[in-house]
Amino acid sequence: MNSVLVGVDHSETSRRALEFALRRAQVNEWRVTVAHVINWSRFSFPTLEENEQRPVTRKKELKSARKDLIEPMLEWASAEGLLDGVEVDTAIHFGHPFEVLSELAADGGHDAIIVGRTGESNLKTVIFGSTASRLVQHAPVPVVVVP
Repeated sequence: MNSVLVGVDHSETSRRALEFALRRAQVNEWRVTVAHVINWSRFSFPTLEENEQRPVTRKKELKSARKDLIEPMLEWASAEGLLDGVEVDTAIHFGHPFEVLSELAADGGHDAIIVGRTGESNLKTVIFGSTASRLVQHAPVPVVVVP
């Protein structure tokens, strides 16, 4: 194994998944890509005004995700010494998280995907499944789910 993809969001389990990946990356000399997917459907039907504002909104969402999520996570990891000797890339994309992470893993040549399990049990999750469960079923590479 040479490379892993870590899917992160604002949850504590994402932080644990990143820690899990980075600790193993230090020992095994893995390359780590930290990815966040902004949930967005290209099949939604926005109003004309929303359609006109979408490029500006997307730019703001990308900037916010980097500033409010990716950078603080990497700063935390650096303070914990988890980045020592680890090559880390970042990626922020729009789409359905399980689809985008699956595509990133395949296109980026990653050997595994590591994500956190949220433990949610709301009706939507029961009917449609969580991102982690969908990844386990559809990803082209092994998926590690960190509790």
